[in-house]
Amino acid sequence: MCVRISTNGRDRTLCTAGACRGEVHMKEKDSVENNEKSPDNRKKSGEKIISDNKTISANGKAFAGESRENKMGVMSEGKLLMSMSLPMIISMLFQAMYNVVDSVFVSRFSMDGLTAVSTAFPIQNLMIGVFSGLGVGFNAFISKALGEKKFDRANEVARQGIFLEAIGYVIFLIIGLFFARTFMESQTGDARVIQYGTEYLKVCCCCAFGIAFQMTFERLLQSTGRTMYSMITQILGAVNLILDPIMIFGLLGCPQMGVKGAAIATVCGQCIAGTLAMIFNIKKNPDLHITLRRFRPHGEIIGKILSVGVPSVIMVAIGSVMNYFLNLILYSFSKLAVAVFGAYFKVQSMAFMPVFGLNNGMIPIISYNYGAQKPDRMKRTMKLGVMVGCSIMVFCLAIMQVFPGQILKIFDATDEMLLMGIPAVRIMSTAFIFAGFSVTCSGMFQAVGKGVYSMIVSMARQLFVILPVAYFLSKAMNSVNGVWAAFPIAEVFSVIISTIFLLRVYKKIVKPMESVQRD
Repeated sequence: MCVRISTNGRDRTLCTAGACRGEVHMKEKDSVENNEKSPDNRKKSGEKIISDNKTISANGKAFAGESRENKMGVMSEGKLLMSMSLPMIISMLFQAMYNVVDSVFVSRFSMDGLTAVSTAFPIQNLMIGVFSGLGVGFNAFISKALGEKKFDRANEVARQGIFLEAIGYVIFLIIGLFFARTFMESQTGDARVIQYGTEYLKVCCCCAFGIAFQMTFERLLQSTGRTMYSMITQILGAVNLILDPIMIFGLLGCPQMGVKGAAIATVCGQCIAGTLAMIFNIKKNPDLHITLRRFRPHGEIIGKILSVGVPSVIMVAIGSVMNYFLNLILYSFSKLAVAVFGAYFKVQSMAFMPVFGLNNGMIPIISYNYGAQKPDRMKRTMKLGVMVGCSIMVFCLAIMQVFPGQILKIFDATDEMLLMGIPAVRIMSTAFIFAGFSVTCSGMFQAVGKGVYSMIVSMARQLFVILPVAYFLSKAMNSVNGVWAAFPIAEVFSVIISTIFLLRVYKKIVKPMESVQRD
């Protein structure tokens, strides 16, 4: 009897009977070709087949990565979306909590500190966006490759993705070393705010290898459907929540480091999460077998990753640009207005995280079924995503409308801050009504390789609508409320453009797949 075994992307046959007992015979075909063999042919050749169609590994266990079908291609869409997204939602809530807790403790240390962190936020947001956006790029293509049963291709995409994330870290290291103070000085002349913000940015940027590791290896786990491990890394990386008060206020014998301490606590949590994510990929992710030995940049694969990843990065970059110029507009009213917007934006980010988590769970499902040519599963997943995403945002809207004062008091808001902040929270949060649909559509575009559509929607909303409307309304009304009103107006435009692109995706990608199925 012969038993088929898989090691390092090659198949072997171990003979256990007859004259060749104990001998191992190499098959020179790669893993992709071997996986294309039918079960009937494999039975004829005497190879052992497990009941769930998995191949046998060298240690006698079945490799999930080389199964006939991944759960993303067979599990019911509702159950699958929930199992994929729920861990990601929890993960991203913890991620958002890091930033919120930073701001909460910093606000109790100094209101100037909160203003500084808010002023520095565009760079911090850009950093997360670069690593996350590149991750979206290789995440989608790994899932698509697995759907097509191209396992070697999936491994190579992962290698190239890690390389691109490393380049991203080098860029932020340079920013932290040489441009942190320049960035702060471009927005305000307040010496104390500049000093706090510079300290915060230098630590976050120079130690960005933590968030780079975290985003990279969590995306690899997500691409193979192992979102539970991503959730675990985020939860265990929440040491930031413990370290923040210790380092900011100098508790338990630690020196008082103020705003700088908040940054150090944040990167410590990121480093722990990144290390755990890497370990989980090595120990718990048999779908991918990654080695950097004999690594060479692969132009074609890098180009494909960037075709999806760069639009995602640009989307976040646009958000950072929007934040930068909004801060300039708000500084023309008062330093307090910047603090109010900073506090709101942290809370808004937390409100959006469940939908982003839903998206991160949805993208590999759609990508996998796109590769497997299953349009019905793609459509059902998208519809479920829209329904759940919109429901989440309506719930968050209700909270923001009913408890704006209580939310701001988390940041140790003064009476003056509450007077400005309560109407700000209520006005800006009305955008949530439309945001669930737009964000979910963005995930759909990325999943099918049309990340440029997401970029266009983001540019239209944040550059061509929010900024000019915020500027003109604030001048026309002679009130900072004009800035807040720009957000729901922009979100309406976002829904219109997203709908147009969604119909185009259906016509150009999904409908042709349906026609092939009918034929």
